[in-house]
Amino acid sequence: MTKEQKNEVIEVLKGKFSQYSNFYVADTESLTVEQVGKLRRACFSKQVEMKVAKNTLIKKALESLDNEKYSGVYDSLHKVTALMFSENPKDPALIITSFRKESNGEKPVLKAAFINGDVYTGDNQLVKLIKIKTKNELIGEVIGLLQSPAKRVIAALLQHAEKKAEGAPAA
Repeated sequence: MTKEQKNEVIEVLKGKFSQYSNFYVADTESLTVEQVGKLRRACFSKQVEMKVAKNTLIKKALESLDNEKYSGVYDSLHKVTALMFSENPKDPALIITSFRKESNGEKPVLKAAFINGDVYTGDNQLVKLIKIKTKNELIGEVIGLLQSPAKRVIAALLQHAEKKAEGAPAA
């Protein structure tokens, strides 16, 4: 790979890291070409972008953007690395988990995840990442909480009105 090609890859990666506030670093080393293709299709169907790049180029791209911000990710950059970029913080975790179930395997292995500024390292974090609530889920919960008191007041008023109507003399 020429220096020009390397710089081109670094620029593409910088663009992806700037575009997405969530990305996963996964180890796909022992997957077959067919399995990697299947993983890519699963990512595509969930609007998750998957990129494979050399660890040194990934590190250079991250360092040039914000060395300190991404420092927790550097230790995970070894072996074969696949990057999974997503707007939804838990979609890559769901993809990895379902892929493992379908293939009865332990790959791909989660090396790290960068979620809105927080770094999760190690495959044992997968369960925690699946439970992350998306923005829409949180908004739905807040709306539900805000509606709850109003629903109780309306129910109490209706119940009071029904009791009053039952107790009223017939015409």
